[in-house]
Amino acid sequence: MQALLGILFHSIGGFASGSFYMPFNKVKGWAWETYWLVGGLFSWLIVPPLAAYLTIPGFFDIIMGASTQIIYLTYFLGVMWGIGGLTYGLGVRYLGMSLGNSVILGVSAAFGSLVPPIYYNIMAVPGKITISDMFNSPGGLVVLFGVVVSLIGIAITGKAGVMKEGELSSEQKQASVKEFALVKGLVIAIISGVLSSFFSFGIEAGKVIAEEAAMVPDRFFTGSSLLFANNVTFVVILWGGLTTNLIWCVILSIRNRTYPDYVNKKKPLFNNYMFAALAGTTWFLQFFFYGMGESKIGSGASSWILHMSTIILTANMWGIYNKEWKGTSRKTILTISMGIAVILLAVIIVGIGNAMGITATN
Repeated sequence: MQALLGILFHSIGGFASGSFYMPFNKVKGWAWETYWLVGGLFSWLIVPPLAAYLTIPGFFDIIMGASTQIIYLTYFLGVMWGIGGLTYGLGVRYLGMSLGNSVILGVSAAFGSLVPPIYYNIMAVPGKITISDMFNSPGGLVVLFGVVVSLIGIAITGKAGVMKEGELSSEQKQASVKEFALVKGLVIAIISGVLSSFFSFGIEAGKVIAEEAAMVPDRFFTGSSLLFANNVTFVVILWGGLTTNLIWCVILSIRNRTYPDYVNKKKPLFNNYMFAALAGTTWFLQFFFYGMGESKIGSGASSWILHMSTIILTANMWGIYNKEWKGTSRKTILTISMGIAVILLAVIIVGIGNAMGITATN
């Protein structure tokens, strides 16, 4: 039952993440750096502490009570993840929802799900699941198999993207993705995928903060705050993300002279601010539910691959809705559909493996 709840929470979070870019498509007349920063302020600065405040009493005292080393490490990993988040926006901008998310999140899934247990195999931490534990456990082997299946599905969706590139004219590709650029987009997407996985590392680094938060009675139930404990860790990680994105967007605004966008009354300011705020809030909800899902599943590998896979599924569905595959051959449509189906199968396999259980031996 706990595993099923975990899958449900991760699915909700994945849907939020896979959908968050859609409101940005409603923003009119603003440069990318303008709406990205407005949405980001909600994602990284406004909504995270609000969520922590609503769920964990005294959350800021918990942060201030943590060791400086833990805070700096968690923040630094957030900065690195912030670069991944920044390039994520660019990857989707140049490749579209479907192909962009498949490449970025596929790479992130592999790094984010496997690096922590490999790290704990080298640097032993009591209670943490290592890659050896996964290989020596039936449930762990099933999870690892699910990771492999997920990567196969991601490769298939990537293949579909290459097929699309060869079939459509420049005008057709830009009809659905205005700034479509395959090579530039793929390079950015791979960089983003590697760095985006640092969010998973940040969660692991900030576990001490989350464990402290879990001992505080929450605002909704009597007893442990385990379900929402990660909300406190997210605040610190997202400070790092805010730093990276704020600096870069300000640089772009000055260089491109787009800073007047924020007050230009010739643009639909109210709608732009509202849609950007909606995008940013929706984006944060992915991690709100990710934290809830991880509290039920526990394994970083299982949680991360479930999260990534459900985002990819959602993003591909939106890609179809946006007609990003309009004009492609039946073979290409079947290829992208097969990729989505394989990723869905991977989600089920990972859920089964987690339900079987993985025991830490250290």
